[in-house]
Amino acid sequence: MAKTSNYHIELIKAAVALASKRTFDHLLYVGDIPLPEEVFRGKSATKKKLVQAVVSEAQRAVVEAAGVRVIPLPQYDLGRAEKLKLSLVSGIARGLFEEGDVVVALLSGRPVSKPDSILIVTVGPDDEAVGFGFLRAEGVSPEILEALIDLAVMIGVEGWEGRPVGSLFVIGDSKNVMEQSRPLSLNPFQGYSEDERNMLNPEVKRALRAFAVLDGAFVLREDGVVLAAGRYLNFEEKDVRIPLGLGSRHMAAAGITHETDATAVVISQTSGTVRVFRHGRAVMELASRTRRP
Repeated sequence: MAKTSNYHIELIKAAVALASKRTFDHLLYVGDIPLPEEVFRGKSATKKKLVQAVVSEAQRAVVEAAGVRVIPLPQYDLGRAEKLKLSLVSGIARGLFEEGDVVVALLSGRPVSKPDSILIVTVGPDDEAVGFGFLRAEGVSPEILEALIDLAVMIGVEGWEGRPVGSLFVIGDSKNVMEQSRPLSLNPFQGYSEDERNMLNPEVKRALRAFAVLDGAFVLREDGVVLAAGRYLNFEEKDVRIPLGLGSRHMAAAGITHETDATAVVISQTSGTVRVFRHGRAVMELASRTRRP
C-alpha cells in the first residue's frame, strides 16, 4: 500500500478514536484502500465495529479475508454523499445497521484515494435528516429494495444501448397500486412463473433494464415479483407537491405513494438521478457524477 500522509493518518486516527467511544455503534469506512493496522493497535474492540464499503470485487475478497465486514458498492462514479447513502441502505438490508445506531463514517472521494472526510450519522426514520424508514415498508424486505435501488442506479448511469432512460418502479401495496392504475400496452411479464418474474433473478433484472424504455410504470409485488410493466398511475394531482424542475414521472411517484402504502423509485431521463418516494415525498436522492454514453 502507498505510504499514507500524516494528514490522512491523523484523520483516520480521529475517526477510530471517535468510534472507540461507547456513544458510537459502528465505524463505516467508504473506500477500497485498507486502513493501516497501526491505527487499531490496542483497539481490538473498535476494529470489530469496522464495516468497509468497497467498489472493487477483488478488493472485497481481500477485506473479507482480513476479517472485516464488507458492503459492496456499484462500480460507478458516485459522490461521497451517494456512496454513504448506498452504504447505509446496503448495511441496513444486510442487518449490519439498525434504527438508532450512531455511525462514524470515514469517506474517500474515489475508491482508490485516501479518506478525507468524517461524518457522524444516526440511522433514523424518514422524518430525520438522513432517513431510511422506507426500508421498513410493510411487507417489503430491505434486500428487495436494495436490489431495486441498485438496478435504478445502473439504469441512471448506463441507460440502454447508448440512450439515456427514465423509468418508474412501484413496489409494495401492489393490490391497491394495480387497482389505481391501468395498462398502456401489453404486459411483457404476463404468463411467466413467479421465479421468472422475480427481480432477484438476474435474467429478470436484465429484462427490467431492457423494458425500462417503455412508457408507464413497473409494478412489483412486495416479494420482488414483477406484476406488470407499462402502467398508467391514477392519483389526485391536487394533493401532490414536488420540487420545481421535476417532471411527470416524479409527479406520478409522489401521487401513487401519497394514495397507497407503496414505495416508488424514479430514474430521471434528463440527469440519471435516482429518487425514492414514500408517503408522497422524496426520501432519498442518488446522483452520479457522470453518465455513460
